Amino acid sequence: MIRAATYVKYIDSAIELINRCHDLGYETTCNIMAISREIEPDLVEALDQLAKSPVDVVYVVDSFGALYSEQIEYLVKLYQEHLPGKEIGIHCHNQQQLAYANTIEAIIHNANYLDGSLYGIGRGPGNCCLELLIGFLKNPKFNLTPILKIIQDHLIPMRQDIEWGYIIPYMVTGILNEHPRSAIAYRKTKDKDKFAEFYEQMREAQE
Repeated sequence: MIRAATYVKYIDSAIELINRCHDLGYETTCNIMAISREIEPDLVEALDQLAKSPVDVVYVVDSFGALYSEQIEYLVKLYQEHLPGKEIGIHCHNQQQLAYANTIEAIIHNANYLDGSLYGIGRGPGNCCLELLIGFLKNPKFNLTPILKIIQDHLIPMRQDIEWGYIIPYMVTGILNEHPRSAIAYRKTKDKDKFAEFYEQMREAQE
């Protein structure tokens, strides 16, 4: 499976990649990133273009961890309306600790492709935890034990060297609907735990 990750403004290039990969026999998916910052007419235009492409799955992507459940519901239904015959996926980030809840919300509204990662590992605040999804789905063909063993043997030690997951600066970027790059940079400074200062800096930057 080949995934084309794109912004709305680059949708033509993404579709070109999708077409080439489809012609080579690959399953194809498309992630339109940062949709929480897009205006709906532009997003709809991109969806309508994808509807005419051979892409198999199009993902609702909460790149900035800024969306809430009612917005996830609205977007999943919007994608379904403009992408007849396509599968809908969900890809959530965890700035506000909503990645798991928002993924469940998408499932409720018939999103059938779910993104998750072990222990939520991912850049900055990370993603929906795969172990939570497996526990939620309660499908007897899924065995949670080896997933938990990988987490205890590899992911827990890895966190000694790599920081990810819910931390206040990422929460700040989430509630302000900003890219997490500023929080990632801030966490590398000597002031990384001055949360109130970071929040005020971010608010001032938006004014």
